[in-house]
Amino acid sequence: MAAVFRRTFDQLYDGQHTGRYKLDQLFKTEKTHFGTLIEINLQRELRLDDGETLDFNIAEQEVDCKYSHTGGWMLPIESFDQIVLVTQADDHRSTWSVGLVRVTEQNRRTSENRDRKTGLNSKGRDDISWLFQNSQMPPNALLSLSEVEVEAIMGARSGQARVNELFRRATNRRLTRSIIATVAQQDDFMKRVRENGGARTALRPEGYLILGGDYAGQRAAAEALGCEVPQPGELVSVKVVPAKSKSGVKIDLAWWRLAHEDEDVTEPAPMLPR
Repeated sequence: MAAVFRRTFDQLYDGQHTGRYKLDQLFKTEKTHFGTLIEINLQRELRLDDGETLDFNIAEQEVDCKYSHTGGWMLPIESFDQIVLVTQADDHRSTWSVGLVRVTEQNRRTSENRDRKTGLNSKGRDDISWLFQNSQMPPNALLSLSEVEVEAIMGARSGQARVNELFRRATNRRLTRSIIATVAQQDDFMKRVRENGGARTALRPEGYLILGGDYAGQRAAAEALGCEVPQPGELVSVKVVPAKSKSGVKIDLAWWRLAHEDEDVTEPAPMLPR
């Protein structure tokens, strides 16, 4: 489910083609479309059957699926006395929540909007059985940076220059492929990371290691260095300097440690294991 929420945000942003990475950049109609997308994506991921009246059929029970950025789920008449799967996510906090509640006369509001939809009252919110509450999803690293840092990244002239600047500024953060695509805004965006001309080659003289979560050896190196550990499909950029023998992490036949903030780098970063 965490991957589905991350994927749905990224699907709405379409950063590879638009450069967008936050809800404020979306049109109002796009924001409201999130609920439809999360319903479709959850159904595909969990292989849920269609309901006859409501969205899903789960264990021979009709279940409606509702999303709200704020927790103000709108409930149509057909959901009354039925089970509703309520969903919510916060991209800034990298959290998501999913719960179940049966909508009753006692736990829904008496007021309705023009479409005759209503919402849960305070009792209804208390009645939610949370399956997951404020669970973590893959982070949106651009939201953790200051506007000045994001402008420096996105203002670079070429896709390669933008990706290089991302790895310089968003250090010790888990960077998803969607973030790389948003910054590069090119079809072969992962080419901007690789050796032979990508960020790994360009930033090695500056002491940067770009650790990939698809490689067990690089995840192990991240754990040993004590930095963020990239998950499959993610990258983590860190700056390293030589360490005394056996006082750091052995990479490429030498010892290395994380550089301190503003520490001068005098040697290129090592080649990474797979």
